[in-house]
Amino acid sequence: MTTALTSRRRERPAGRRTPRRRRPLLLMGAGTLLVVLLALLGPLAAPYSPTAQLAAPFQQPDGHFLLGTDVLGRDVASRVLSGGRTIVLTALASTAAAGAVGMSAGVLAALASRRLGDLMVRCVDALAVLPALLIVLVLAAGFPGSDTAVVAAVALATAPFSTRVLRAAADTVLTSGYVEAALARGDTRRAVLRHDVLPNIAGPALVDTALRLVASLHLTATAGFLGLGQGGAAPDWGRMVSENVPGATLAAAPFLAPALLLVLLSVCVGRLAGRLADTVGRGAA
Repeated sequence: MTTALTSRRRERPAGRRTPRRRRPLLLMGAGTLLVVLLALLGPLAAPYSPTAQLAAPFQQPDGHFLLGTDVLGRDVASRVLSGGRTIVLTALASTAAAGAVGMSAGVLAALASRRLGDLMVRCVDALAVLPALLIVLVLAAGFPGSDTAVVAAVALATAPFSTRVLRAAADTVLTSGYVEAALARGDTRRAVLRHDVLPNIAGPALVDTALRLVASLHLTATAGFLGLGQGGAAPDWGRMVSENVPGATLAAAPFLAPALLLVLLSVCVGRLAGRLADTVGRGAA
């Protein structure tokens, strides 16, 4: 009887472990979804214009201004609700551009001859040597007030790593037996690429995209913090932090609210990307 009770006690926690492991993942997903929805739909709920000067600088929260006012007397709540869209959309656009460049260059390098493929990767490595922030600063400073320049800069800074990862994944598929069998029976390289290579590197490409999104969020927020991209009056979470830090002793909400949202978004997306990498790695094993 004691043995039976012991076995039952051991069996019960085993059945409950899966939900407990999923709980952090669900929290990360909910946090990401909440911040993204706030960033995309927030401007519709802003009570005031995010660029209008409505009161004295660093006014404390009250019935009119839920989070007080910032360094120029603008409503902090309105700027927080309106300041995330640019960061999220810029990071998504940069990730998509970097993924497209990395996928194209990586697969082409794998399909080309070994010498030509190595040459292509060496050219990409020359770009990867440059600090990511330097690329962002040069391009964004060369095209002031342009979010497109920030997108291009972030994409160029992150694409070289995608190229290397996807070239290695494509090489693994191309050297497998079934691809050699497909070529031996007369399949064209285009058919092999479409039916064999691309479906089998979808997992690594998805993981790489998630990781590049984390890097893009960091670089986009840094660009906003440095005042790059849209003009200074446009709301931006990163720019709000840098603008309102000098008045931190007078009012904490103007810089703390956007900083917490940036941290929450980065941490949640980073945890989800790590979990996705673990899942794909276990599936490949």
